[in-house]
Amino acid sequence: MRGAALLSLCALGCAPKAVRVGSKNFTEGVILGEVAARACSAGGAVTEHRRQLGGTAVLWRALRTGEIDVYPEYTGTLASELLRGVDARDLGGMRRALAREGVAMTAPLGFNNTYAIGVPEALASARGLRTLSDLRREPGLALGLSHEFLDRADGWAGLRARYGLPQRDVRGMDHDIAYRALSSGAIQATDLYTTDAEIAWHRLRVLSDDREYFPEYSAVLLYRADLPRRSPGCARALESLAGSLDAAAMIDLNDQVKRRRRTESSVAAAWLEAHRGLRSAVASEGRAERVWQRTREHLAMVLSSLLAAVLCAVPLGVAAAKRPRLGALVLGAAGVLQTVPSLALLVLLIPLLGIGAAPAVAALFLYSLLPIVQNTVAGLRGISPALRESAEALGLPPFARLRLVELPLALPSILAGVKTAAVINVGTATLGAMVGAGGYGQPILRGIRLDSTATIMEGALPAAALALLTQALFACVERVAVPRSLRGGR
Repeated sequence: MRGAALLSLCALGCAPKAVRVGSKNFTEGVILGEVAARACSAGGAVTEHRRQLGGTAVLWRALRTGEIDVYPEYTGTLASELLRGVDARDLGGMRRALAREGVAMTAPLGFNNTYAIGVPEALASARGLRTLSDLRREPGLALGLSHEFLDRADGWAGLRARYGLPQRDVRGMDHDIAYRALSSGAIQATDLYTTDAEIAWHRLRVLSDDREYFPEYSAVLLYRADLPRRSPGCARALESLAGSLDAAAMIDLNDQVKRRRRTESSVAAAWLEAHRGLRSAVASEGRAERVWQRTREHLAMVLSSLLAAVLCAVPLGVAAAKRPRLGALVLGAAGVLQTVPSLALLVLLIPLLGIGAAPAVAALFLYSLLPIVQNTVAGLRGISPALRESAEALGLPPFARLRLVELPLALPSILAGVKTAAVINVGTATLGAMVGAGGYGQPILRGIRLDSTATIMEGALPAAALALLTQALFACVERVAVPRSLRGGR
């Protein structure tokens, strides 16, 4: 028996660590991430695909810190954003620079997905727009550009300088939403990835880069330098993908997902079987199963962050109510935290907590502090002086007065603050999907990416229902926990 137990413990301790593949929040990135994950599985590795983790900065940081082991990237992005000073065509120099970061790179997968600017074909024909230089004579053109393109070193600022572009109506928007805006006429041009399937079915003209501004964006796979030692089969499988995927095939894979509504998993599995002879099973989830999985993830984030906030904020509120100077400091600090944009706070927390649920729970905890502290202070300060004097006259010590008199009287206000924090958390937790935390934000992000209202509703409707259920639950708690006399006769 003892030997069997030792063998079991050894088996658990020696179990191979999963190879974690990450992907950015756009369709091609998810497909390539799925191809990499399935290729690694065929190479004998246990794999986990962490989808839609945001943009370049998030994935690059996660790779260097060991949160993920592999992710798809592009040589132009490496040269302009991550390894400044390295030419996008100098693969040897790029590998040496990556090695200093503890990262290795496969040879290019076989296609160049460069940036471009696209306009509707009808507009381009009417105004004679064929090259990027032609945009100089269209100062009134409204542009909708992806947020990352606006901020990148190889993005809008450099493009405008190279071509002397005069446009001033330039708006930042999600890449997939920009296609809808083009169709509706809200904008007249946007940045494209040249392997986007939408270029053909939105009938867009890709303007020629006549001054050769954009570098080459050959798709590659980045992986941690220690991966060949930990999982040699996985590393060999990743390297074997080099040169196997041309631009036409990538456009077709994107089209299968975005227009023909196939899942990234099934598309990647079919391509690997047809072109690499690698067979892998594709798990099929029903809608009810998916919603239940997202509900568990969402509830875990909301409940853990709310419990931690109550345990921290109520004592802070008590201290703030008793000491006005401390109260001003506590409320001011909590108020400042409330003003930090949710997505910015999540990104700021990634270096400290990594990706996944941890940064999402921490952000929700910080956002929960203000309403609970504020209502605790208001409830305690709103107690009638006569009631306080009566408690003192009974000879109750300070802690007993707080526990038996003051907190029960302040309970309706405290519960209102906790309810406010809970409802806010239910909505804000959808952003956790941006850092791999799952929850209802996962189908919302995927629905936006695929222009699928049904998929968006798969996350939005349960989130709204959970917010309403939370309000109803707190109404019941108030009726049970708070005496009728303190509820104003309700």
